[in-house]
Amino acid sequence: MTARTLVRRAAGAIDRVFAPPAGLVVLIYHRVGGGTDSAVDMSTADFREQMTLLAQLGTVLSLDDATSALQRDERPVGVVITFDDGAADFCDVAVPVMVDLGLPSTLYLVTAAPDAGSLPWGPPATSWQALRDAAATGLVSVQSHTHDHRLLHRTTAADAAEQLDRSIDAIAHHVGRPPRHFAYPKAVAGNRAARAAVSSRFTSGALAGHRVNTSASHLQRLGRVPVSRTDDLATFRRKVNGGLRAEGLARDVYGRIRYRKAIT
Repeated sequence: MTARTLVRRAAGAIDRVFAPPAGLVVLIYHRVGGGTDSAVDMSTADFREQMTLLAQLGTVLSLDDATSALQRDERPVGVVITFDDGAADFCDVAVPVMVDLGLPSTLYLVTAAPDAGSLPWGPPATSWQALRDAAATGLVSVQSHTHDHRLLHRTTAADAAEQLDRSIDAIAHHVGRPPRHFAYPKAVAGNRAARAAVSSRFTSGALAGHRVNTSASHLQRLGRVPVSRTDDLATFRRKVNGGLRAEGLARDVYGRIRYRKAIT
């Protein structure tokens, strides 16, 4: 039995004792139909199955609507669909599925990627034209994920500000609407200077952690739930319902250790 299986079983047992609260669950995707064996590259069929389930449940909210409710100290109950980075398959594969089902979604974009033609680690990037077309559906919002996927836990205040401002300017220029939301690369929280820069520019700052978001205090540490290609539909349902929180905690601890000296 693998360590991942043990952690997941333990997380499920904890959920049975301490049921997750009702609130806002934000899902993280990266790629769909990219043709790789990456754990974050979903098959198109599995993605459509998950999106069909969400459409049937009728609980998908836009990120703007969900965070506005949190700002009002309401407790929105539902799901937000988010993607990170901006691989080409987001617009080519994922967006048509979500638009077909009428589901709103958010892309946290690495803004250097469309001009470079690829993400910093190699996969082909979506284009600005494709992003404009996606935004024109009224169902896709483009938000910030820094300019070049710079991690912000070891940065200076000036470098953090440059990363954020370049991303804001690029999205406003190419898509026509400045971003209001931000996701920390690799879900690694920024240092104090970076967190201050994020909170002064964005309504929300997203991390991970499998947290169910229930109040305005979560806006600058918005919890999100990663979805893996190994998740069957039963596991996906548990994540949508806010479950497997202990698995998220273990993932966060691992991420902080793994990326403590990384820059991008």
